[in-house]
Amino acid sequence: MPKRKPAGIGTFDLEPGRVIAGKYRIISKLGSGWESEVFRVAEVRTDIERTAKLFFPERNPGGRTLKRFARKLHKLRHCPIVIQYHTEETFRYRGRQVSFLVSEYVVGETLAEFLKGRPGKRLSPFEAVHLLYSIAKGVEDIHALGEYHGDLHDDNIIVSRFGLEFEVKLIDLFYWDRPKGENRKDDICDLVRLFYESTGGARHYARQPLAVRYICSGLKRSLILKKFPTVSRLCRHLETMEW
Repeated sequence: MPKRKPAGIGTFDLEPGRVIAGKYRIISKLGSGWESEVFRVAEVRTDIERTAKLFFPERNPGGRTLKRFARKLHKLRHCPIVIQYHTEETFRYRGRQVSFLVSEYVVGETLAEFLKGRPGKRLSPFEAVHLLYSIAKGVEDIHALGEYHGDLHDDNIIVSRFGLEFEVKLIDLFYWDRPKGENRKDDICDLVRLFYESTGGARHYARQPLAVRYICSGLKRSLILKKFPTVSRLCRHLETMEW
């Protein structure tokens, strides 16, 4: 009889306390996506908390997805907004070899969670401009190295501190097999979309100050990119904008 192909893994059913790779104790699940699930873990020997990104074997053929992700994080290691990569490990799960990437654990809450806790579940225009500038400056560092984020949304941004300035981290990146110039344009449009949503989206858009609507541009991609062909241009606009 032909050898049965192992069943695919759609989720990792890992209970708190379980140790993987003999080194990391599961604390909680942080999130999931198309290619992986992310867990908060602690090093068994030191109790230092880390983040473990576990790749579904079917989405990581030959370890190529993890390799691209790790190399991208390493290339961007001097960008303050990007999480710091530590190492990669493997463990057995339901008879399958599973690869995972270990990175720093960032304390805070996702931008989606943060906005839910704000009055009206949105930011004032002034606050939203500061948020946009903090993220855009970080993305500017990424673009300066010839890279892109590729998946900017409110569940991939951690807000660690909020005051006169935002302290934020990008907790995920994506690899798209397309020209990087197009990917960077996507990042710019995603930044503007995040700004639009953080101020309340369509429900409040018509009543926003002209300065806010100028940036949002009705979310029209061609108009956004005409005004802000690079993320640096967006940053310079935010630094000199008048209300």
